[in-house]
Amino acid sequence: MKKTTKRHDALVMELNRELERHADERYRAVAQRFFREPIALHGVRTTEVRRISLEFWQRVKARPREEILALCDELVEFETLEERGMAFGWAERLERSFRPADFARFERWLKRYVTNWALCDGLCCGPLGRFLVRYPEFVPRVQRWAKSGNRWVRRAAAVAMILPSRKGLYLAEAFATADALHEDDDDMVQKGYGWMLKEIANREQRMVFDYVMRNRHRMPRTALRYAIEKMPAALKKRAMARP
Repeated sequence: MKKTTKRHDALVMELNRELERHADERYRAVAQRFFREPIALHGVRTTEVRRISLEFWQRVKARPREEILALCDELVEFETLEERGMAFGWAERLERSFRPADFARFERWLKRYVTNWALCDGLCCGPLGRFLVRYPEFVPRVQRWAKSGNRWVRRAAAVAMILPSRKGLYLAEAFATADALHEDDDDMVQKGYGWMLKEIANREQRMVFDYVMRNRHRMPRTALRYAIEKMPAALKKRAMARP
């Protein structure tokens, strides 16, 4: 797999070699089927990725947080899915030490290194979502992503709200984000905000159902189906009926 030309920390290079050692060409082909666009990945099975990530985390977790985040910065510079996903996972483990200044790093990762739905969801349902739970003042900045020209940034505007929504936080802002994404014609964005609404419905089913009924004339069917996926059949039938 292609590496960056930057000189990396020795541990990062060792981790990269360990992933390459466990690469499986057949699994790489299978994993590629989950993506419409070609993506760079070693083809390491999920269980092995988790094992390797944990093994190396045990070796770095005692380092200062800034040093660990610097390692994450190095990992995201690899083009491959596995290294970038590990970076997001390690950053998530630092949740208790998050600081407001970390938002700039997470936003940079999103805009520069997130190139598919798996990385988008890993970042948003990992460190970024946990950051928002701790720092509500950054929610308006995330909402502005709904106007981005980058499809993954727009998806992130909704998916980053999922962890807070599960805690009953920022629901008004989440619905406002859905409003901002109604006209989006990208199905990956539609699935993202539909997923967000589905998660809210786990706590506030009536609130989401009423929202869907008010907006179903302009909601893409993809988003609507995601939003009502776990609702009772009778409610689904009403929501899916043509307005």
